[in-house]
Amino acid sequence: MNPAIITLLGDSISAGYGLQPGEALPVRLHAALAARGVAAEVIGAGVSGDAVRDGLARLERDVPMRSDLCVVALGANDMMQSVRPERMHEDLAKLIDTLLARPTRVLLCGMRAPPWIGAYARAFDAVFPEVARTRGVPFVPFLLDGVALDPRFNLRDRMHPNARGIDRIAQTLAPAVIKALGPARAPRLA
Repeated sequence: MNPAIITLLGDSISAGYGLQPGEALPVRLHAALAARGVAAEVIGAGVSGDAVRDGLARLERDVPMRSDLCVVALGANDMMQSVRPERMHEDLAKLIDTLLARPTRVLLCGMRAPPWIGAYARAFDAVFPEVARTRGVPFVPFLLDGVALDPRFNLRDRMHPNARGIDRIAQTLAPAVIKALGPARAPRLA
């Protein structure tokens, strides 16, 4: 069986902001999948600063048609730019609909806003599970779970994961990616 083609469509977290090339999420996710017996090619399609609308605009260019799975990891910059959750919902739904029409499987990764920003945080946080539910795609509730705001896992800017943080994200993502690929791609255990 040929390796699964997985495209990671994201922002600076996917692009490896502040890291060496071998420490970036596509490389570390590839390693985490290989350690679990899954042959995969992980294509990095992360652009620092991208919001959901930006990912939608470059989807046709950056997500190869041959992708078996697209991991959608966008949204943090929407929060930073105070994009209206309704617009983000619309853009995210359109992005996922476009991928599913190819057909490419989708794994949606959620983001969370800090609770101290009030009503916007609640509306922002609700977008991801709602889009996943209505589009019927698998969902990782928080890409930065166990990493966000923890100085052990972040660069000095306190926003971007360091190499240890990226490894932690890759270890969390790998089982969800395997499940999203479906039973035909499950590792064969001896």
